[in-house]
Amino acid sequence: MATSDDVGNKPGVAAAFPTRYLSSPQIRDMPDEPRNYWRLIGPGIIAAGVGLASGEFVLFPYIASQVGLVFVWAAFVGLITQYFLNMEIERYTLATGETALTGFSRYWRHWGLFFAILTYFANLWPGWATSSATLTTYIFGGNRTVIAVCMLIVIGLILTLAPVVYVALEKAQMVKVAAVLTFFVIAAIFAVGASAWSDLPQVVTQPRLPIDELGFALLLGALAFAGAGGGQNLVQSNWIRDKGYGMGKYVPRLVSPVTGQPEAAPSTGYAFEPTPENLKRWRGWWKFANIEQLSTFVLITFVTILFTSLLAYSTVFGRDGLENSIGFLEIEGQVLADRVGSWFQYLFWIIGAFSLFAAALGIVDYTSRLAADVIKTSYARGANESKVYALLVWGLVLIGIIVLLAGFSQPIVLLVISAVVGGFMMFVYSALLILINRRILPEPIRVRGVRLGMLVWAFLLFGVLSVLTLQDRIGQLFE
Repeated sequence: MATSDDVGNKPGVAAAFPTRYLSSPQIRDMPDEPRNYWRLIGPGIIAAGVGLASGEFVLFPYIASQVGLVFVWAAFVGLITQYFLNMEIERYTLATGETALTGFSRYWRHWGLFFAILTYFANLWPGWATSSATLTTYIFGGNRTVIAVCMLIVIGLILTLAPVVYVALEKAQMVKVAAVLTFFVIAAIFAVGASAWSDLPQVVTQPRLPIDELGFALLLGALAFAGAGGGQNLVQSNWIRDKGYGMGKYVPRLVSPVTGQPEAAPSTGYAFEPTPENLKRWRGWWKFANIEQLSTFVLITFVTILFTSLLAYSTVFGRDGLENSIGFLEIEGQVLADRVGSWFQYLFWIIGAFSLFAAALGIVDYTSRLAADVIKTSYARGANESKVYALLVWGLVLIGIIVLLAGFSQPIVLLVISAVVGGFMMFVYSALLILINRRILPEPIRVRGVRLGMLVWAFLLFGVLSVLTLQDRIGQLFE
C-alpha cells in the first residue's frame, strides 16, 4: 500500500487532492460492493430519526390544522432536494473515506470550523430537550426544567459510555422510527376519520402556497427544512463512514473514551485508481447508498409528515386559538382522548416525548461529531478524536443545563440564528459540494447532469430562503 508521501509526488488520482492544508490521500482499492443490503441499512434511518423533531410533530401538523392538506406537497419537494444534497455528501465520502467537511477544508483550512461553529450556534438552546420534557409533563406531571436537565445528563452518558457511539445512536433511532410507524398504524385505524381519508387526495389535487393565512417565511421554512437541514445533512459523511460504506471501511469508528478501544488512523482519507474493477465496486456502493437513502430517510420522513398532518387535520382542523408551539400537541392529545379514549391520548404523548428525546440525542451527537472531526483533521491531528468528541458532548450538555437553570426563556437572538443558520449553511455547502465533487474525484464518478442541476437548484433555493427568512425575522424585531 502506498504511503501519503509516496502518492503526494505521484501523478494520477491523488494529484487532484489539494494539499496546501491537508496531506495527500493514501491509494487503496475500493472495497467489495455490498451483497447483504439489510446489514448495511442504518444511516438513512438515523437521518430520519434525528430529523423527525418538532418540525414534523408540530410545524406541519399546525399548518394542516390551519389550511388543511394543501401544503403537504412542500415536504416532498424539500425532502427530494435534501436527498440530492445528502447523496453528494455521501458521494465524496464513499470515494475517499473523508467527510465532506474535510474535502472543503482542502481548499480553505477553516471551512470545517466555519460549519462546526454555525452548527453549535444553531443548537445551543436546548429546545429539543425542553420539547420532550414538556410532553413528559403532560403524561406524568412534574417540573419541565428538572426533567429537561435530567434528559441532557442521560444524553451525555449515552453518547460517552456506549462502546461504539454509532451503534448506540442507530439502535435508538431504529426504536424511535419503529414506535412512530406503529403509532401511525394504530392512528389510521382508531383516530383518522373517514372524511379525512377522503380528503387525502388534496395533497396532489389542490396544492397551493397559503401565504395569506400563514405568512411567507413560515411556509418556505417548512418546505426547505422538512426532514433534516443545516449541519445534520453534513454529518451523513460521518454516519456512513462509521457504518463502513465504500472507502469509509478503512476508517475506524468513533468509540467511547471510557469503554471503547480507539484505533490509530490518519486524519485524511484515501483515493482509488479508476480501474474497471474499482469502478464496478464503486457503482455497487453508489447504487446501494441511493437505495438506502430513498427507502429510509425520504420515505420515512414523508410518511411521518403525511400522517402527523393527516391526524391534525382529522382532529383540530378549523379550531381557533391553536399556536405553532409544543402546546399544540397538548390540545391535539385532548381531542384524541375525546374521540378515541384517554389511552390513545397518553400513547400519543409518550410516542411524541420519546421521539423528541431521540431527536435530541442525535442533535447532540451530530453537533459534537462534526466539531470533533474538524478539530482532529485540521487543528490537532495527534488528538484522540473520541476524547475530543466526549468533551464537546458534555460542553453542549453543560451549556444547555446552564441556560435552563438560569430560567431564560428562549432568547430572540437564538430564534433568529436558528431560523437563518440552517438555510445559510445549505446555501454555502451546496456550492462547495459542486467544487469537491467536480474537481477532486476521478472523472468517471464526478457529479454531472441532473444531480449537478439539483445542486444548483439547492444553492439558489437556500440562498433565497436565507435572505427572505432573515428579512422576516429582522422585521419582527422592529415591530
